[in-house]
Amino acid sequence: MTSPVREPDARGFFGTFGGRYMPEVLMPALEELGKAFEEVRGNAAFQGELRTVMEEYSGRPTPLTACRRYAGAGEDFVLELKREDLNHTGAHKINNTLGQVMLAVRMGKTRIIAETGAGQHGVATATAAALFGLPCVVYMGVEDIRRQALNVERMKLLGAEVFPVDQGAGTLKDAVNEAMRDWVRNVGGTFYVLGSAVGPHPYPVMVRTFQSVIGIEAREQFTQRHGTLPDLLVACVGGGSNAAGLFHPFLDTSVQMVGIEAGGTGDDPGRHGSSLGLGSPGIFHGSLSYVLQNDDGQIVTAHSVSAGLDYPGVGPEHSQWKESGSVAYYRVSDGEALEATRGFTRDEGILPALEAAHALAWIFREREGLAGKKVLMCLSGRGDKDMETLLEGRV
Repeated sequence: MTSPVREPDARGFFGTFGGRYMPEVLMPALEELGKAFEEVRGNAAFQGELRTVMEEYSGRPTPLTACRRYAGAGEDFVLELKREDLNHTGAHKINNTLGQVMLAVRMGKTRIIAETGAGQHGVATATAAALFGLPCVVYMGVEDIRRQALNVERMKLLGAEVFPVDQGAGTLKDAVNEAMRDWVRNVGGTFYVLGSAVGPHPYPVMVRTFQSVIGIEAREQFTQRHGTLPDLLVACVGGGSNAAGLFHPFLDTSVQMVGIEAGGTGDDPGRHGSSLGLGSPGIFHGSLSYVLQNDDGQIVTAHSVSAGLDYPGVGPEHSQWKESGSVAYYRVSDGEALEATRGFTRDEGILPALEAAHALAWIFREREGLAGKKVLMCLSGRGDKDMETLLEGRV
């Protein structure tokens, strides 16, 4: 195992992954964004304002919750959940959108755009835009609109325009494509709030930085409760923002880290969303990372029962962690995730998002090997948005 790269270089690379592969028209905007982000990163006034908004508006710090029954937790091993589902809007996404929209205001931008898959990033962006009085357009694939109808209505109530994208498979990849086309057309006054730790520099490091509040809080809370660091961190990985936010503050420790991807319905192309496990390095949505592609380098369709994991790529920092051995990545099937959702809800009285249920399913699968260990998992969101899928029992 080699040492992980903690920060990108000046060109936005985490080792060999990352970069900025974008149309020339967007390069000045990315340079402007990178400079503005570096300024606020070390600006005490901005960081203080962000902390205040997170505490008074979105409800941070989120608590740790000890599981007592699921998979033998409470008897055979310790399982603590970092409760990002208790954030305002119901997921970790609000951590990033508040930071980015506050940055947009500081930069003098007058319009917000975003993409969304499961809808939680769209809701969080619409929420932050409403808080700061900015118009907002959210791009969403028609398939995701169908299976996340509740979140679509929430975005509209918040004043956002939801633009349906019917190209391709009508999922997250296609929504990102359309949002980037909008940005090219309206680059001057528009701020693109990217939802995961993917895309061209500085987005991967910016999103991870705003999401690192998860790991910073969790590290302090776990140590206060148990007198030691956890033995193992677990989080689901689509684009990778909640996992990056949990893992990064622990990179200076010997804590083991596991990321769980969408195994879907099989290992054949088009049946899963496991970019790290079954993909290969390629350029997608502005950066070099592990992606799902065919022999000609064309991006192939991803699949997951969870709309938030239905993406054929992953953030470049995760790709570097995979190759350095800093994080181990596994995949969980649709069926396992659905069963974990039902079992965990009955055992613990908490309805997890289907994304987080993938991590719970892996914990259940590995429960015998976890005996005697202290495990900390990021419960990235709540499952209200997934009720239609759960009621259908669709795999």
